Amino acid sequence: MSSNIVVCNKPHAVCIPLPLQSHIKAMLKLAKLLHYRGFHVTFVNTEFNHRRFLKSLGPNSVDDFPDFRFQTIPDGLPDSEADATTQNIPSLCDSMRKNFLAPFRNLLLKLNEAASSNNSVGPPVTSIVSDGFMPFAITAAEELGLPIAVFFTSAAVGFMGCKQYPTLVEKGLAPLKDESYFTNGFLDKVIDWIPGVKAIRLRDLPASFQTTNPNDIKFNFTLEAAVGVHKASAVVVHTFDALEPDVLDALSSMLPHVYAVGPLQLLLNQIPEDPLEPMGYSLRKEETECLEWLNAKAPNSVVYVNFGSLAVVTAQHLIEFGWGLANSKLPFFWVIRPDLVAGESAIFPHEFVAETMERGLITSWCPQEQVLNHPSVGGFLTHSGWNSTIESLSAGVPMLCCPLFGEQRTNCFYTCSEWGIGMEISKDAKRDDVEKIVKEMLVGEKGKKMKNKAMELKKLAEKATDPHGSSWTNLDNLVNQVLLRKG
Repeated sequence: MSSNIVVCNKPHAVCIPLPLQSHIKAMLKLAKLLHYRGFHVTFVNTEFNHRRFLKSLGPNSVDDFPDFRFQTIPDGLPDSEADATTQNIPSLCDSMRKNFLAPFRNLLLKLNEAASSNNSVGPPVTSIVSDGFMPFAITAAEELGLPIAVFFTSAAVGFMGCKQYPTLVEKGLAPLKDESYFTNGFLDKVIDWIPGVKAIRLRDLPASFQTTNPNDIKFNFTLEAAVGVHKASAVVVHTFDALEPDVLDALSSMLPHVYAVGPLQLLLNQIPEDPLEPMGYSLRKEETECLEWLNAKAPNSVVYVNFGSLAVVTAQHLIEFGWGLANSKLPFFWVIRPDLVAGESAIFPHEFVAETMERGLITSWCPQEQVLNHPSVGGFLTHSGWNSTIESLSAGVPMLCCPLFGEQRTNCFYTCSEWGIGMEISKDAKRDDVEKIVKEMLVGEKGKKMKNKAMELKKLAEKATDPHGSSWTNLDNLVNQVLLRKG
Protein backbone atom coordinates (compact mmCIF):
# COMPACT_ATOMS: atom_id res chain seq x y z
CA MET A 1 0.00 0.00 0.00
CA SER A 2 1.47 3.36 -0.99
CA SER A 3 2.40 5.73 1.79
CA ASN A 4 0.20 8.60 0.59
CA ILE A 5 -3.05 6.70 1.29
CA VAL A 6 -4.65 7.61 4.60
CA VAL A 7 -5.86 4.24 5.83
CA CYS A 8 -8.35 5.57 8.36
CA ASN A 9 -10.27 7.49 5.70
CA LYS A 10 -13.32 5.97 4.08
CA PRO A 11 -13.45 6.12 0.30
CA HIS A 12 -15.63 9.07 -0.77
CA ALA A 13 -17.86 8.79 -3.86
CA VAL A 14 -19.54 11.89 -5.27
CA CYS A 15 -22.74 10.84 -7.09
CA ILE A 16 -24.37 13.21 -9.56
CA PRO A 17 -27.58 12.17 -11.36
CA LEU A 18 -29.20 13.72 -14.40
CA PRO A 19 -31.60 16.19 -12.74
CA LEU A 20 -34.79 14.28 -13.62
CA GLN A 21 -36.95 12.14 -11.30
CA SER A 22 -36.23 8.70 -12.76
CA HIS A 23 -32.47 9.30 -12.98
CA ILE A 24 -32.33 10.68 -9.43
CA LYS A 25 -34.22 7.66 -8.08
CA ALA A 26 -31.90 5.14 -9.75
CA MET A 27 -28.73 7.04 -8.76
CA LEU A 28 -29.89 7.32 -5.14
CA LYS A 29 -30.33 3.54 -5.05
CA LEU A 30 -26.85 2.96 -6.44
CA ALA A 31 -25.45 5.52 -3.97
CA LYS A 32 -27.12 3.67 -1.07
CA LEU A 33 -25.45 0.45 -2.22
CA LEU A 34 -22.05 2.19 -2.27
CA HIS A 35 -22.74 3.51 1.22
CA TYR A 36 -23.47 -0.06 2.31
CA ARG A 37 -20.13 -1.07 0.77
CA GLY A 38 -18.35 1.39 3.09
CA PHE A 39 -18.29 4.62 1.07
CA HIS A 40 -18.88 8.12 2.37
CA VAL A 41 -21.32 9.49 -0.22
CA THR A 42 -21.98 13.04 -1.39
CA PHE A 43 -25.12 13.18 -3.52
CA VAL A 44 -25.43 16.22 -5.81
CA ASN A 45 -28.84 17.61 -6.74
CA THR A 46 -29.61 20.82 -8.59
CA GLU A 47 -30.92 23.53 -6.27
CA PHE A 48 -34.30 23.36 -8.03
CA ASN A 49 -34.67 19.61 -7.52
CA HIS A 50 -33.35 19.63 -3.97
CA ARG A 51 -36.06 22.13 -3.00
CA ARG A 52 -38.64 19.76 -4.49
CA PHE A 53 -37.00 16.80 -2.75
CA LEU A 54 -37.27 18.47 0.68
CA LYS A 55 -40.81 19.66 -0.04
CA SER A 56 -41.89 16.11 -0.92
CA LEU A 57 -40.03 14.23 1.83
CA GLY A 58 -39.94 16.84 4.62
CA PRO A 59 -37.48 19.65 5.44
CA ASN A 60 -35.36 17.48 7.76
CA SER A 61 -35.55 14.28 5.73
CA VAL A 62 -31.84 14.22 4.85
CA ASP A 63 -30.33 15.53 8.09
CA ASP A 64 -29.65 12.30 9.98
CA PHE A 65 -27.10 10.60 7.75
CA PRO A 66 -23.59 11.76 8.74
CA ASP A 67 -21.80 9.80 6.03
CA PHE A 68 -24.42 10.31 3.30
CA ARG A 69 -24.58 14.03 2.54
CA PHE A 70 -26.46 16.10 0.01
CA GLN A 71 -24.96 19.05 -1.85
CA THR A 72 -26.43 21.28 -4.54
CA ILE A 73 -25.25 23.10 -7.64
CA PRO A 74 -27.22 25.65 -9.70
CA ASP A 75 -28.76 24.42 -12.95
CA GLY A 76 -28.00 27.62 -14.86
CA LEU A 77 -31.66 28.18 -15.78
CA PRO A 78 -33.76 31.20 -14.84
CA ASP A 79 -35.42 30.72 -11.44
CA SER A 80 -38.49 28.57 -11.86
CA GLU A 81 -41.64 29.25 -9.89
CA ALA A 82 -41.32 27.92 -6.34
CA ASP A 83 -44.04 25.28 -6.83
CA ALA A 84 -43.09 24.20 -10.38
CA THR A 85 -42.72 20.44 -10.82
CA THR A 86 -41.10 20.30 -14.25
CA GLN A 87 -38.51 22.18 -16.26
CA ASN A 88 -38.09 22.54 -20.00
CA ILE A 89 -36.06 19.44 -20.91
CA PRO A 90 -34.17 20.82 -23.96
CA SER A 91 -33.22 23.96 -21.96
CA LEU A 92 -32.03 21.76 -19.09
CA CYS A 93 -29.99 19.57 -21.45
CA ASP A 94 -28.43 22.65 -23.06
CA SER A 95 -27.59 24.12 -19.65
CA MET A 96 -25.95 20.88 -18.52
CA ARG A 97 -23.68 21.00 -21.57
CA LYS A 98 -22.76 24.66 -21.03
CA ASN A 99 -23.10 25.51 -17.33
CA PHE A 100 -22.54 22.47 -15.09
CA LEU A 101 -18.78 21.87 -15.30
CA ALA A 102 -17.64 24.96 -13.35
CA PRO A 103 -19.96 24.59 -10.31
CA PHE A 104 -19.37 20.83 -10.19
CA ARG A 105 -15.59 21.27 -10.30
CA ASN A 106 -15.84 23.94 -7.60
CA LEU A 107 -17.90 21.62 -5.40
CA LEU A 108 -15.28 18.85 -5.68
CA LEU A 109 -12.50 21.30 -4.78
CA LYS A 110 -14.56 22.63 -1.87
CA LEU A 111 -15.14 19.09 -0.52
CA ASN A 112 -11.42 18.35 -0.72
CA GLU A 113 -10.46 21.63 0.98
CA ALA A 114 -12.96 20.97 3.78
CA ALA A 115 -11.59 17.43 4.19
CA SER A 116 -8.00 18.65 4.58
CA SER A 117 -8.93 21.29 7.16
CA ASN A 118 -11.56 19.39 9.15
CA ASN A 119 -12.01 15.68 8.63
CA SER A 120 -15.40 15.63 10.34
CA VAL A 121 -17.05 16.93 7.16
CA GLY A 122 -15.94 13.80 5.33
CA PRO A 123 -12.84 12.38 3.70
CA PRO A 124 -11.31 13.68 0.44
CA VAL A 125 -13.13 12.70 -2.75
CA THR A 126 -11.78 9.42 -4.15
CA SER A 127 -14.20 8.70 -7.03
CA ILE A 128 -17.13 10.06 -9.03
CA VAL A 129 -20.28 8.25 -10.12
CA SER A 130 -22.06 10.33 -12.72
CA ASP A 131 -25.09 9.87 -14.90
CA GLY A 132 -23.97 8.71 -18.33
CA PHE A 133 -25.49 11.74 -20.01
CA MET A 134 -23.15 14.18 -18.23
CA PRO A 135 -19.78 14.16 -20.03
CA PHE A 136 -18.75 17.29 -18.08
CA ALA A 137 -18.30 15.03 -15.03
CA ILE A 138 -15.72 12.98 -16.98
CA THR A 139 -13.84 16.24 -17.68
CA ALA A 140 -13.89 17.10 -13.96
CA ALA A 141 -12.69 13.60 -13.03
CA GLU A 142 -9.82 13.83 -15.53
CA GLU A 143 -8.77 17.24 -14.15
CA LEU A 144 -8.66 15.89 -10.59
CA GLY A 145 -7.17 12.50 -11.49
CA LEU A 146 -10.18 10.58 -10.13
CA PRO A 147 -11.75 7.34 -11.41
CA ILE A 148 -15.26 7.88 -12.75
CA ALA A 149 -18.02 5.35 -13.34
CA VAL A 150 -20.81 6.58 -15.60
CA PHE A 151 -24.23 5.16 -14.80
CA PHE A 152 -26.77 4.74 -17.58
CA THR A 153 -30.07 4.33 -15.72
CA SER A 154 -31.33 2.19 -18.59
CA ALA A 155 -31.31 -1.31 -19.97
CA ALA A 156 -28.12 -2.42 -21.68
CA VAL A 157 -30.00 -2.31 -24.98
CA GLY A 158 -31.16 1.27 -24.29
CA PHE A 159 -27.55 2.31 -23.71
CA MET A 160 -26.42 0.35 -26.78
CA GLY A 161 -29.04 2.21 -28.83
CA CYS A 162 -27.69 5.59 -27.67
CA LYS A 163 -24.17 4.36 -28.39
CA GLN A 164 -25.14 3.93 -32.06
CA TYR A 165 -25.70 7.66 -32.60
CA PRO A 166 -22.22 8.32 -34.06
CA THR A 167 -22.77 5.37 -36.44
CA LEU A 168 -26.21 6.68 -37.43
CA VAL A 169 -24.58 10.01 -38.34
CA GLU A 170 -21.76 8.22 -40.19
CA LYS A 171 -24.24 6.16 -42.22
CA GLY A 172 -26.30 9.25 -43.10
CA LEU A 173 -29.32 7.93 -41.15
CA ALA A 174 -29.40 10.81 -38.63
CA PRO A 175 -30.51 13.49 -38.41
CA LEU A 176 -33.40 12.84 -40.82
CA LYS A 177 -33.04 14.51 -44.23
CA ASP A 178 -36.47 16.19 -44.24
CA GLU A 179 -39.97 15.95 -42.75
CA SER A 180 -41.08 13.29 -45.28
CA TYR A 181 -38.81 10.78 -43.50
CA PHE A 182 -41.27 10.69 -40.58
CA THR A 183 -44.02 9.31 -42.84
CA ASN A 184 -42.39 7.61 -45.85
CA GLY A 185 -41.58 4.32 -44.09
CA PHE A 186 -37.90 5.22 -43.54
CA LEU A 187 -38.21 4.70 -39.78
CA ASP A 188 -39.54 1.17 -40.40
CA LYS A 189 -36.22 0.23 -42.03
CA VAL A 190 -34.84 -2.84 -40.23
CA ILE A 191 -31.19 -2.66 -39.18
CA ASP A 192 -29.17 -5.71 -38.24
CA TRP A 193 -25.71 -4.27 -37.64
CA ILE A 194 -25.93 -3.34 -33.94
CA PRO A 195 -23.68 -5.67 -31.93
CA GLY A 196 -25.62 -8.05 -29.69
CA VAL A 197 -29.02 -6.76 -30.89
CA LYS A 198 -31.32 -8.73 -33.14
CA ALA A 199 -32.87 -6.97 -36.13
CA ILE A 200 -34.59 -3.82 -34.92
CA ARG A 201 -36.39 -1.01 -36.73
CA LEU A 202 -34.87 2.47 -36.76
CA ARG A 203 -37.98 3.76 -34.99
CA ASP A 204 -37.25 1.38 -32.08
CA LEU A 205 -33.93 3.07 -31.31
CA PRO A 206 -33.80 5.87 -28.68
CA ALA A 207 -35.82 8.63 -30.32
CA SER A 208 -33.66 11.77 -30.12
CA PHE A 209 -32.20 11.19 -33.59
CA GLN A 210 -35.70 11.61 -35.08
CA THR A 211 -35.16 15.26 -35.95
CA THR A 212 -34.38 17.12 -39.16
CA ASN A 213 -32.34 19.74 -37.28
CA PRO A 214 -28.60 18.91 -37.00
CA ASN A 215 -28.40 21.38 -34.07
CA ASP A 216 -31.27 19.74 -32.15
CA ILE A 217 -30.33 19.91 -28.45
CA LYS A 218 -31.55 16.44 -27.38
CA PHE A 219 -29.94 14.80 -30.43
CA ASN A 220 -26.55 16.39 -29.73
CA PHE A 221 -26.91 15.75 -26.00
CA THR A 222 -27.21 12.00 -26.69
CA LEU A 223 -24.50 12.08 -29.37
CA GLU A 224 -22.02 13.74 -27.00
CA ALA A 225 -22.74 11.16 -24.27
CA ALA A 226 -22.17 8.33 -26.78
CA VAL A 227 -18.82 9.80 -27.83
CA GLY A 228 -17.71 10.77 -24.30
CA VAL A 229 -18.40 7.39 -22.67
CA HIS A 230 -15.08 5.97 -23.94
CA LYS A 231 -13.19 8.31 -21.59
CA ALA A 232 -14.96 6.97 -18.47
CA SER A 233 -13.25 4.45 -16.19
CA ALA A 234 -16.36 2.22 -16.23
CA VAL A 235 -19.96 1.99 -17.39
CA VAL A 236 -22.77 0.79 -15.11
CA VAL A 237 -26.16 -0.24 -16.52
CA HIS A 238 -29.32 -0.92 -14.52
CA THR A 239 -29.94 -4.49 -15.62
CA PHE A 240 -28.74 -8.01 -14.81
CA ASP A 241 -26.61 -10.48 -16.74
CA ALA A 242 -29.29 -13.11 -17.40
CA LEU A 243 -31.73 -10.55 -18.84
CA GLU A 244 -29.54 -9.17 -21.64
CA PRO A 245 -26.56 -11.51 -22.10
CA ASP A 246 -25.95 -10.78 -25.81
CA VAL A 247 -26.02 -6.99 -25.48
CA LEU A 248 -23.86 -7.05 -22.35
CA ASP A 249 -21.28 -9.29 -24.07
CA ALA A 250 -21.18 -6.90 -27.02
CA LEU A 251 -20.78 -3.86 -24.77
CA SER A 252 -18.00 -5.58 -22.84
CA SER A 253 -16.07 -6.08 -26.07
CA MET A 254 -16.44 -2.35 -26.91
CA LEU A 255 -15.66 -0.78 -23.52
CA PRO A 256 -13.09 -1.76 -20.86
CA HIS A 257 -15.38 -2.11 -17.83
CA VAL A 258 -19.14 -2.70 -18.12
CA TYR A 259 -21.11 -3.71 -15.01
CA ALA A 260 -24.74 -4.84 -14.91
CA VAL A 261 -25.92 -3.91 -11.42
CA GLY A 262 -29.62 -4.50 -10.90
CA PRO A 263 -32.45 -4.59 -10.22
CA LEU A 264 -31.27 -2.03 -7.66
CA GLN A 265 -34.27 -2.39 -5.33
CA LEU A 266 -33.81 -6.14 -5.07
CA LEU A 267 -30.16 -5.55 -4.10
CA LEU A 268 -31.23 -3.00 -1.47
CA ASN A 269 -33.77 -5.49 -0.11
CA GLN A 270 -30.83 -7.74 0.83
CA ILE A 271 -29.24 -5.16 3.15
CA PRO A 272 -29.90 -6.04 6.80
CA GLU A 273 -30.97 -3.08 8.96
CA ASP A 274 -30.14 -0.48 6.30
CA PRO A 275 -29.75 2.88 8.10
CA LEU A 276 -30.63 4.70 4.85
CA GLU A 277 -33.86 2.80 4.28
CA PRO A 278 -36.09 5.69 5.47
CA MET A 279 -34.60 7.99 2.79
CA GLY A 280 -37.19 8.43 0.02
CA TYR A 281 -36.68 9.03 -3.71
CA SER A 282 -39.61 11.06 -4.93
CA LEU A 283 -39.68 14.71 -5.99
CA ARG A 284 -43.47 14.51 -5.70
CA LYS A 285 -45.57 13.78 -2.63
CA GLU A 286 -46.60 10.12 -2.76
CA GLU A 287 -50.21 9.29 -1.88
CA THR A 288 -50.28 6.02 0.08
CA GLU A 289 -54.07 5.65 0.53
CA CYS A 290 -54.09 3.61 -2.68
CA LEU A 291 -52.51 0.67 -0.82
CA GLU A 292 -55.59 0.34 1.40
CA TRP A 293 -57.81 0.51 -1.69
CA LEU A 294 -55.74 -2.27 -3.31
CA ASN A 295 -56.07 -4.39 -0.15
CA ALA A 296 -59.79 -4.75 -0.86
CA LYS A 297 -59.29 -6.09 -4.40
CA ALA A 298 -58.88 -9.70 -5.55
CA PRO A 299 -55.42 -11.02 -6.48
CA ASN A 300 -54.23 -10.09 -10.00
CA SER A 301 -57.45 -8.18 -10.72
CA VAL A 302 -56.31 -4.53 -10.95
CA VAL A 303 -54.86 -2.65 -13.92
CA TYR A 304 -52.27 -0.12 -12.73
CA VAL A 305 -51.80 2.88 -15.07
CA ASN A 306 -48.94 5.38 -14.88
CA PHE A 307 -47.27 7.33 -17.70
CA GLY A 308 -44.28 8.36 -15.59
CA SER A 309 -42.93 11.63 -14.27
CA LEU A 310 -42.43 13.56 -17.55
CA ALA A 311 -44.80 12.36 -20.27
CA VAL A 312 -47.48 14.73 -21.54
CA VAL A 313 -50.61 13.59 -23.39
CA THR A 314 -53.62 15.37 -24.87
CA ALA A 315 -56.99 15.56 -23.13
CA GLN A 316 -58.42 13.43 -25.97
CA HIS A 317 -55.86 10.66 -25.40
CA LEU A 318 -56.75 10.66 -21.73
CA ILE A 319 -60.50 10.43 -22.39
CA GLU A 320 -60.05 7.49 -24.78
CA PHE A 321 -57.85 5.59 -22.32
CA GLY A 322 -60.26 6.42 -19.50
CA TRP A 323 -63.32 5.09 -21.33
CA GLY A 324 -61.38 2.02 -22.48
CA LEU A 325 -60.58 1.24 -18.84
CA ALA A 326 -64.17 1.97 -17.77
CA ASN A 327 -65.66 -0.24 -20.50
CA SER A 328 -63.36 -3.16 -19.59
CA LYS A 329 -65.33 -3.41 -16.31
CA LEU A 330 -62.04 -4.27 -14.58
CA PRO A 331 -60.80 -2.44 -11.48
CA PHE A 332 -58.08 0.10 -12.26
CA PHE A 333 -55.74 2.38 -10.35
CA TRP A 334 -54.55 5.35 -12.39
CA VAL A 335 -51.87 7.92 -11.54
CA ILE A 336 -52.69 11.21 -13.25
CA ARG A 337 -50.15 13.93 -12.46
CA PRO A 338 -51.50 17.50 -12.37
CA ASP A 339 -49.22 18.30 -15.36
CA LEU A 340 -49.95 15.13 -17.40
CA VAL A 341 -52.29 16.82 -19.89
CA ALA A 342 -50.71 19.38 -22.20
CA GLY A 343 -51.74 22.87 -21.13
CA GLU A 344 -54.85 21.94 -19.15
CA SER A 345 -56.21 19.95 -16.23
CA ALA A 346 -57.35 16.37 -16.60
CA ILE A 347 -61.11 16.55 -16.08
CA PHE A 348 -63.34 13.56 -16.83
CA PRO A 349 -67.05 13.86 -17.61
CA HIS A 350 -69.57 13.06 -14.84
CA GLU A 351 -70.68 9.90 -16.68
CA PHE A 352 -67.13 8.52 -16.45
CA VAL A 353 -66.91 9.26 -12.73
CA ALA A 354 -70.32 7.64 -12.11
CA GLU A 355 -69.42 4.58 -14.20
CA THR A 356 -66.07 3.94 -12.47
CA MET A 357 -66.71 5.13 -8.92
CA GLU A 358 -66.88 1.61 -7.47
CA ARG A 359 -63.91 0.09 -9.27
CA GLY A 360 -61.60 2.96 -10.31
CA LEU A 361 -59.15 5.01 -8.24
CA ILE A 362 -57.28 8.07 -9.54
CA THR A 363 -54.45 9.75 -7.64
CA SER A 364 -51.69 12.25 -8.45
CA TRP A 365 -48.61 10.14 -7.48
CA CYS A 366 -47.92 6.92 -5.60
CA PRO A 367 -45.18 4.65 -4.18
CA GLN A 368 -44.92 2.70 -7.43
CA GLU A 369 -42.82 -0.25 -6.29
CA GLN A 370 -45.19 -0.98 -3.41
CA VAL A 371 -48.09 -0.82 -5.86
CA LEU A 372 -46.45 -3.15 -8.40
CA ASN A 373 -45.62 -5.64 -5.64
CA HIS A 374 -49.19 -5.60 -4.30
CA PRO A 375 -50.86 -8.99 -4.93
CA SER A 376 -54.00 -7.38 -6.39
CA VAL A 377 -52.12 -5.73 -9.29
CA GLY A 378 -52.39 -7.94 -12.37
CA GLY A 379 -51.01 -5.68 -15.11
CA PHE A 380 -49.28 -2.36 -15.72
CA LEU A 381 -50.17 0.11 -18.48
CA THR A 382 -46.90 2.02 -18.74
CA HIS A 383 -44.97 4.53 -20.86
CA SER A 384 -42.09 1.98 -20.87
CA GLY A 385 -39.57 4.12 -19.03
CA TRP A 386 -36.78 1.84 -17.81
CA ASN A 387 -37.32 2.37 -14.07
CA SER A 388 -40.97 1.38 -14.53
CA THR A 389 -40.09 -1.57 -16.76
CA ILE A 390 -37.49 -3.11 -14.43
CA GLU A 391 -39.71 -2.47 -11.39
CA SER A 392 -42.60 -4.28 -13.12
CA LEU A 393 -40.34 -7.14 -14.20
CA SER A 394 -38.97 -7.44 -10.63
CA ALA A 395 -42.54 -7.75 -9.36
CA GLY A 396 -43.56 -10.32 -12.00
CA VAL A 397 -46.19 -7.98 -13.48
CA PRO A 398 -46.88 -8.04 -17.27
CA MET A 399 -47.14 -4.75 -19.17
CA LEU A 400 -49.09 -2.84 -21.80
CA CYS A 401 -46.44 -0.62 -23.35
CA CYS A 402 -47.31 2.86 -24.60
CA PRO A 403 -43.87 4.36 -25.40
CA LEU A 404 -43.74 8.13 -25.79
CA PHE A 405 -40.11 9.36 -26.05
CA GLY A 406 -36.45 8.70 -25.21
CA GLU A 407 -35.48 5.01 -25.26
CA GLN A 408 -39.01 3.95 -24.32
CA ARG A 409 -39.54 2.46 -27.81
CA THR A 410 -36.43 0.30 -27.32
CA ASN A 411 -37.72 -0.86 -23.92
CA CYS A 412 -41.12 -1.59 -25.46
CA PHE A 413 -39.55 -3.59 -28.31
CA TYR A 414 -37.58 -5.78 -25.88
CA THR A 415 -40.46 -6.12 -23.38
CA CYS A 416 -42.82 -7.36 -26.11
CA SER A 417 -40.59 -9.12 -28.66
CA GLU A 418 -37.56 -10.35 -26.74
CA TRP A 419 -38.90 -11.07 -23.25
CA GLY A 420 -42.57 -11.78 -24.04
CA ILE A 421 -43.90 -9.92 -20.99
CA GLY A 422 -45.74 -7.11 -22.74
CA MET A 423 -48.00 -5.96 -25.57
CA GLU A 424 -47.72 -2.62 -27.32
CA ILE A 425 -50.54 -0.10 -27.37
CA SER A 426 -50.44 3.18 -29.31
CA LYS A 427 -50.99 6.48 -27.51
CA ASP A 428 -53.56 7.15 -30.25
CA ALA A 429 -55.53 4.00 -29.38
CA LYS A 430 -59.30 4.45 -29.30
CA ARG A 431 -61.40 3.30 -26.35
CA ASP A 432 -62.44 0.02 -28.00
CA ASP A 433 -58.79 -0.94 -28.58
CA VAL A 434 -57.89 0.01 -25.00
CA GLU A 435 -60.78 -2.06 -23.62
CA LYS A 436 -59.83 -5.09 -25.73
CA ILE A 437 -56.08 -5.10 -24.92
CA VAL A 438 -56.62 -4.42 -21.18
CA LYS A 439 -58.97 -7.43 -20.99
CA GLU A 440 -56.46 -9.54 -22.95
CA MET A 441 -53.71 -8.68 -20.46
CA LEU A 442 -55.74 -9.41 -17.34
CA VAL A 443 -58.05 -12.26 -18.31
CA GLY A 444 -57.01 -13.44 -21.81
CA GLU A 445 -54.82 -16.34 -22.93
CA LYS A 446 -51.98 -14.09 -24.08
CA GLY A 447 -52.10 -12.34 -20.71
CA LYS A 448 -51.67 -15.65 -18.90
CA LYS A 449 -48.57 -16.46 -20.98
CA MET A 450 -47.15 -13.00 -20.30
CA LYS A 451 -47.78 -13.42 -16.57
CA ASN A 452 -45.96 -16.77 -16.53
CA LYS A 453 -43.03 -15.28 -18.43
CA ALA A 454 -42.95 -12.27 -16.09
CA MET A 455 -42.79 -14.61 -13.08
CA GLU A 456 -39.86 -16.46 -14.70
CA LEU A 457 -37.96 -13.20 -15.17
CA LYS A 458 -38.76 -12.16 -11.60
CA LYS A 459 -37.07 -15.38 -10.42
CA LEU A 460 -34.02 -14.63 -12.58
CA ALA A 461 -33.87 -11.11 -11.14
CA GLU A 462 -34.02 -12.53 -7.60
CA LYS A 463 -31.26 -15.01 -8.43
CA ALA A 464 -29.04 -12.20 -9.80
CA THR A 465 -29.49 -10.22 -6.58
CA ASP A 466 -29.14 -13.00 -4.03
CA PRO A 467 -25.94 -12.78 -1.91
CA HIS A 468 -23.90 -14.78 -4.45
CA GLY A 469 -25.69 -13.49 -7.56
CA SER A 470 -24.18 -11.84 -10.62
CA SER A 471 -25.29 -8.31 -9.69
CA TRP A 472 -23.59 -8.43 -6.26
CA THR A 473 -20.44 -9.79 -7.93
CA ASN A 474 -20.59 -6.99 -10.50
CA LEU A 475 -21.05 -4.37 -7.77
CA ASP A 476 -18.03 -5.78 -5.89
CA ASN A 477 -15.98 -5.66 -9.09
CA LEU A 478 -17.08 -2.08 -9.81
CA VAL A 479 -15.92 -1.07 -6.32
CA ASN A 480 -12.64 -3.00 -6.28
CA GLN A 481 -11.57 -2.69 -9.93
CA VAL A 482 -12.60 0.91 -10.51
CA LEU A 483 -13.81 3.06 -7.61
CA LEU A 484 -11.08 2.11 -5.13
CA ARG A 485 -8.17 2.42 -7.53
CA LYS A 486 -6.10 5.59 -7.66
CA GLY A 487 -6.49 7.85 -10.70
